[in-house]
Amino acid sequence: MTLTALLVTLIIGAIAGWLAGLIVKGHSQGLLMNIVVGILGAVIAGWLFPMLGLGMGASAPILGTIIFATIGAVILLVVLRLIRQA
Repeated sequence: MTLTALLVTLIIGAIAGWLAGLIVKGHSQGLLMNIVVGILGAVIAGWLFPMLGLGMGASAPILGTIIFATIGAVILLVVLRLIRQA
């Protein structure tokens, strides 16, 4: 992975994690945790959505990646909340 690709991944992860924290109330973290949650969300989305027949599309690759990573991060935060409540 090139330095540019790494930086783009970290920025997208931070944005997705931050957005997920806003959507799922009570899960506000710092920048590092936002990046981690966003990247894990992207991994979850990259695994789950193709199994459901959903794709990102090529028309807006960065915006699509942010949206999918955010949805994956929201899924991750909701699952973590359910585990903590159990």
